[in-house]
Amino acid sequence: MFYYDPTYWSILVPAMLIAAWAQWRVSSTFRRFSCVRASRGYTGAQAAEAVLRAHGVHDVRIERVSGRLTDHFDPRSNVIRLSDSVYGSNSVAAIGVAAHEAGHAVQYAVGYGPIKLRNAIIPVCNLGSQLSIVFILLGLFLYIQPLFAVGILLFSLAVVVQLVTLPVEFNASHRALETLKSTHLLDGEELSGARKVLGAAAMTYVAALLVSLAQLLRFLLAFAGRRRD
Repeated sequence: MFYYDPTYWSILVPAMLIAAWAQWRVSSTFRRFSCVRASRGYTGAQAAEAVLRAHGVHDVRIERVSGRLTDHFDPRSNVIRLSDSVYGSNSVAAIGVAAHEAGHAVQYAVGYGPIKLRNAIIPVCNLGSQLSIVFILLGLFLYIQPLFAVGILLFSLAVVVQLVTLPVEFNASHRALETLKSTHLLDGEELSGARKVLGAAAMTYVAALLVSLAQLLRFLLAFAGRRRD
């Protein structure tokens, strides 16, 4: 059976464990370096502004947003939104996260290829992801292979978005760390701490991709099994 096939669990459970570990790691690493104050005293908001200025970007606003680790760059309104634990904090963790979001703003400003590709495909891929389960379930329960195949194809679009997201996130962190280093906002052990925070955050995207790939592989195996039947 599809839902109780041991192959399904042998594929998905390891991926889910990696995802849970990645979430724990990013929370614990952020918490650890939230207690380490940067020697130059910059807050997250000031660090984000410094990264933007270093790259000649002057039309991006920086605002506070409620929540924890809700930091993001909104390209529609050209605003970096930093959470309460980042905006006014002068911790190594806050500066690293704020610089990362500024890195995304720089990507848009310079026309970074992968982020342009991601923006171009994400509306279609999001719609496909929402419809995929409907087609997959209809194909499974009605034994209509073409519907099942369409569902798998639509689900694969979501995997494509996650795959394209990886270079976007890694590049934003690279830009952030290089700028923090060149401007001496962080030095030595402080820079190493920010790198660990951003590395842990990046692993959550890798883990999410692994979970989606595991699910996609399971769908493909189920589809192949139906064809043999």
